[in-house]
This record gives sequence, structure tokens and C-alpha cells, in this order.
Amino acid sequence: MEYVELTLSLTPRLPWSDILVAELAELGYESFVETEDGIQAYAPANLGDPVVHLRQTSLTNHPEVEVSHSIKLIPHQNWNALWESDFKPVVVSAELAILAPFHDVDSFSQRLKIIIQPQMSFGTGHHQTTFLMSEFLLEHEDFSQPVLDMGTGTGVLAFLSEKLGAERIVAVDIEPWSVENTVENAERNGCTHIEALCGDVNVLPDLKYGTIIANINKNVLKSHLPTYAEIALPGAVLYLSGFFASDVDELISEAQKVGFEYIRTKELETWAALQFKRV
Repeated sequence: MEYVELTLSLTPRLPWSDILVAELAELGYESFVETEDGIQAYAPANLGDPVVHLRQTSLTNHPEVEVSHSIKLIPHQNWNALWESDFKPVVVSAELAILAPFHDVDSFSQRLKIIIQPQMSFGTGHHQTTFLMSEFLLEHEDFSQPVLDMGTGTGVLAFLSEKLGAERIVAVDIEPWSVENTVENAERNGCTHIEALCGDVNVLPDLKYGTIIANINKNVLKSHLPTYAEIALPGAVLYLSGFFASDVDELISEAQKVGFEYIRTKELETWAALQFKRV
């Protein structure tokens, strides 16, 4: 499959690069690379005209931002080479590094190392929300009950959960290629306790969870919250991300309506992550 690379130069870059990542993702763009002055966004060539897509974003006739763009067609065979040129190690903390197979793994001193083959999925650790969720999991104390990872992407949060002690993880994504990538990366990381499923909350097994991880977007999270409340064990911990800091109050309110107690917020640049407890 051929892909389109949409390169956007933005003045100012923030918060517009983050806004566009969220909006283009909802339009079907599959991966993003941050640049010094904006972003590069990638989508299947058959998705449609990127110029039309830009007209559907907040950039349309907005006086506060200057934008220039270029479009390039990328043959399928060049996709992985493109990612390898841009995929840099992600050091989340002194405990965790997220790497690619072509990195010198032995040169990193972190106790936990997750190896991700760059593909089209979210979740390599470069995006702020994956970074925030990784921080939350590193601080999480109890993995004795099943873990649910909704919107698993490359599977990185599921792998981290297993490396931290989880013995049953259900990893779900609506994109078939994400699920395939999760299965491949699970083998790469020696993870054997992960069940990767393609679909939405309708494919979840009849199971109660002690930890629920959901790194999606605000509207999907809001629609999922009643289901999360139903499948959460008493005292279960819920981690949410995939939204802007400006959305925090709304999501706290929606989660409290279905029986979750707000615990704390993490923020990185314009993005946020939330922790709740099932009461």
C-alpha cells in the first residue's frame, strides 16, 4: 500500500502540532513524526486529498497560526526505512527505555527495555500520552489482577504491564494492523501473557479487571467509561490518556458519574493523563 506524507510547518508550533495530531488521527491518519517546526503525518494514499483533510481541521481560516504544507507519495517498500531514520530511543526514566531492534540495546542501563519494531501504529513511546501512561504504570503497585489495554497500538503499555508483573493482559485495538503489530512485538519482547484482540469494547472477554489502561481520544473515552465501570473490579485503577489538558475537567466529571474516584493528573506539554479508582 502506498502512503502519503503530509508535512506541516506551523507558526507557532505549539499547541497547533498537538491539535493537528489529534484531529488528523480522527480523520484516519495513522502515524506522526514531530519536526522542529511542525509535524509529518502519514495516511494511506487512498484516504483522500490531504488538502481537503486540512480544511476539516481547526486550521481553517484561523488567524492565530501560519501554516505551509507539502505532500509526498511514499511507496510501500520505503515505509520501514523511513521510520528507521526517525525512530529515536525513548528514555522514560532510569527504569525504562523504549527502543527499536536496530538500536544498541546493551548500551542502555535501564532495568526495563521494550523493543518496538517501528510500524504505522501509535504507541512507540514518542507521543506524550504514551510517555505519561508509561510513567503511571511504573508507579503502579498491583498487577495481580487482569489488565486491560484499550487502544494498544504497538502494544508497548501491555508489554510494560507484563514486565512489571501482570500475568494476564487483554490488548485491544480497532485496527487489524495494530493487533498484528502487537502480536509481533510481543514475541520480540518475550511476552507470553497478552491476548491481542481486534475490535472495540464489544470484543472484550467476560472478565473483570484490576487495571484498565485507555489511551485513545476524548470522545471514545467518554463513550467507553460506562463499560469500564462495569468490568472494573472494586478498587480497580483506571488510567486515561489521549486528550489535551483542557479536557481534564470534563473527563473527570464523566468518570465520576459512573463510579470512578479521581486520584491525580499528569501533564506533558499540552497533553494529559488521569488516574482514577473504582469505588
